[in-house]
Amino acid sequence: MYKMKKVLFLVLFVVLELFAETHENSLDLATCDIEKIKNDATKQSVQNWLDGRFGLDPYKENYILPYGYRNGNYRSYSPSADFKHIEAELQVSLKIKVSNSVFGLNEMYYMAYSHHSFWQTYAESSPFRETNYNPEIFTVFPIEDSSKIGLRSIKFGFAHLSNGQGNIVENLDTNISALPPLLSQYLVNQSRSVNYLSSTVRFQHDSLITDLDVWMPFTANGDLSDNPDIVDYMGFSSLKFRYFYGKSLVTLMGRMNFVTGFGAVETTYSYPIINDVFIYGKIFSGYGESLIDYNNYITKFAIGFSFSR
Repeated sequence: MYKMKKVLFLVLFVVLELFAETHENSLDLATCDIEKIKNDATKQSVQNWLDGRFGLDPYKENYILPYGYRNGNYRSYSPSADFKHIEAELQVSLKIKVSNSVFGLNEMYYMAYSHHSFWQTYAESSPFRETNYNPEIFTVFPIEDSSKIGLRSIKFGFAHLSNGQGNIVENLDTNISALPPLLSQYLVNQSRSVNYLSSTVRFQHDSLITDLDVWMPFTANGDLSDNPDIVDYMGFSSLKFRYFYGKSLVTLMGRMNFVTGFGAVETTYSYPIINDVFIYGKIFSGYGESLIDYNNYITKFAIGFSFSR
């Protein structure tokens, strides 16, 4: 019964979001008369507030998925935690433009932040199993290509990706091997992080948009000490297709390390319900669903709502 209440809470959150999208702006307009404001700058400030402008735009998909099902339970890193094979998933991803055309090439400069959480809503006490933090800075160079290649832009960036966990093993004075097995199995390094350079080349052919992403992690000064083999599982590149058909959007992403043979595929589908709210479903299979599980093979289906594409 308690678990059902948590699921209903997530559904209620989405319903309230739908209601707010429909009624919030009309309510603000009904309670504010900007025509009575004489100062033009002040009037524009109020208008921006009414329009909900705050300088940030969606970057990656923003979603809340109340139900996600995988094959097998997730590993628990605490004796008190009993992670289940079903959970909720959240992602918030925003960007802001900080400058443009510094070199006269119409290039655009951005800062972005993505927050990806896995929430064990169906487990006792509902812990967050994992959260990945991903700040970025990047530059986009638009390209006008009228050829059949359809090159549209090239992006260069620097990013940090981590799960915010500490290395408890590094600071432990006790010899782990001397501890009881039931306790020592939980005393493992949960810290995951990587700093990397990335580049994305975008192509467009009618309503098909293709992104080829290449990334290079820093390996100097122990940057990969928490996860030295992460590229074995996540590779150095990925290919993502976005296909718009009517109001529907279907995506397909694939990545692989061709030396180790490890990789992942992910497909998503979204369809608008009202305003900027979409029904959203995705299927993931492979390695790297989250940082804590980058070397665990996971197949998972999740469904819910997205608020950007």
